[in-house]
Amino acid sequence: MIIQPRVRGFICLTAHPEGTAQHVKNQIEYVKSKGKIANGPKKVLVVGASTGFGLASRIMAAFGSDAATIGVFFEKPAAPGKPATAGWYNSAAFEQEAHAAGLYAKSINGDAFSDEVKAKTIELIKQDLGQVDLVVYSLASPRRTHPKTGVLHSSVLKPIGQPFTDKTVDFHSGVVSDITINPVESEEDIANTVAVMGGEDWKFWMEALKEAGVLAEGVKTVAYSYIGPELTYPIYRNGTIGRAKDDLEATVPVINDILKDINGVSYVSVNKALVTQSSSAIPVVPLYISLLYKVMKEKGIHEGTIEQMQRLFAERLYTADGQIPVDDKGRIRVDDLEMRQDVQEEVAKLWKEATTENLEEISDIVGYRNDFFNLFGFNFPEINYEAETNEVVNVPSITE
Repeated sequence: MIIQPRVRGFICLTAHPEGTAQHVKNQIEYVKSKGKIANGPKKVLVVGASTGFGLASRIMAAFGSDAATIGVFFEKPAAPGKPATAGWYNSAAFEQEAHAAGLYAKSINGDAFSDEVKAKTIELIKQDLGQVDLVVYSLASPRRTHPKTGVLHSSVLKPIGQPFTDKTVDFHSGVVSDITINPVESEEDIANTVAVMGGEDWKFWMEALKEAGVLAEGVKTVAYSYIGPELTYPIYRNGTIGRAKDDLEATVPVINDILKDINGVSYVSVNKALVTQSSSAIPVVPLYISLLYKVMKEKGIHEGTIEQMQRLFAERLYTADGQIPVDDKGRIRVDDLEMRQDVQEEVAKLWKEATTENLEEISDIVGYRNDFFNLFGFNFPEINYEAETNEVVNVPSITE
């Protein structure tokens, strides 16, 4: 079939198999260009491995460290006449590239919050790898069925305490407008968001893996977070999602205690603001990112997901001397370039100036839009989007 982008708000309803494969190949080529990490991981589990930072982590482990990888995700395969999700195509392309390079790569498709998927993952590790030496936790989901209680928790992206009014942009049309977001109405909304996006499931994963004996001596585990500038605090760091990130970070000492007898250690990595399916849904953030991209590209310090993960692995998690640099709260910071004072001062200045009329001139809204469509396999010059493509693509080593 011929597959073109069909967009509804911040979601693209279609994905292109050849375009997503190109996206994966581009990331692999970048990792290869940086050379191998001498003391990198060798057996890696990535929970949330099909898009964004999770996919980039898997690519980095495999092609930057020759690691065997198991990826866990929840994606929809194609049916005749109906494309798969982008994450499905990403995973198919990754496995094909990994296998061609002689690397072990298998995937599990299912609800990573469930005990069933955890058990399947443990069985696969026992059967094929014995133990893993790195666990990346990169789940992004709007809801979670709690495996112990059966309760369905749904997250909300809202401020806490008072309404928040500021600029936002429709990144498709480029229209800048003011938006007011009302605060959460109850503590239950906050608790539900924490239940979905906080650290409990990460802890459940590490407890289950430890109990099963599939964690190697000295295992590392990392989960991903974001802080951002003060202008996004009301909707992000001081809002419901920020409470969830606080909970994620507070889980680090809990997991460290779980892992102490095998000398394991856990970290939260604070990453840069990037175009993802999740960030596109948060009001204010697309405008901030489009301004940030403009400033960082002009300064020659812009990074995408794969550049971020390459730096995380090579310069933070697996340094030559074994020392892992962290901030005063024990967090790894690869948002350091974004949060540089000169960068933030310029973004704040542009923020005040931004209007519909001058947006194309003072921001990189074109780059934002392009990155958004890249997530779904579109806007790659190597691909002929007018040509027929086979929408039914299999992930070679899938367990469902």
